[in-house]
Amino acid sequence: MKQLLFALLFSTLFIACNQNDDGPNYHFEVLKIDEATIPSSFELNQTYDITVKYTLPNGCHHFHSLYFQHENTSRIVAINSYVEEDVPCTEAQITKEYTFQLRASQSEDYKFKLWKGLDNDDEDIFEEIIVPVTDPSQA
Repeated sequence: MKQLLFALLFSTLFIACNQNDDGPNYHFEVLKIDEATIPSSFELNQTYDITVKYTLPNGCHHFHSLYFQHENTSRIVAINSYVEEDVPCTEAQITKEYTFQLRASQSEDYKFKLWKGLDNDDEDIFEEIIVPVTDPSQA
C-alpha cells in the first residue's frame, strides 16, 4: 500500500512538473538611449534630475527598468525592456522618457556613457558626456 501511495504521489508530481506553462512568454532586451538631458555641471552633494529618451521598437516592447552601471567615475546608461512573445504586436514605434535622480557624491567629473547600440563587430557604441563637479566648500 505504501509503495502504491508513493508511486501515485511521485507520478502526480512528475506530471505536474512536466506540464506546459501557459503563462506569458517574454524575453529581455536592452534598448539604446536616443538622447539625454543632463545638467552641464554638478555641485558636490546636490541631487539632479536626469532624463533619457528611448524608443520602444513595437507594441511588444515594454519598459522594465533603467540599466545603470557604475564603473569608477563612469555611469553606463541604457534601458532594460521586456518583449512579449507569441502575441500580435503593433508596428508603431513609441518614444518615451524616463527621469531618474543622481546625487553628485564624487568630486571627480562624471562620465555618462549612453548606450547607442552595437557596431558591425557586435561592440558596444557609447555617446560620452562629461559633467564637471564643483565643490562650493573649496571656493
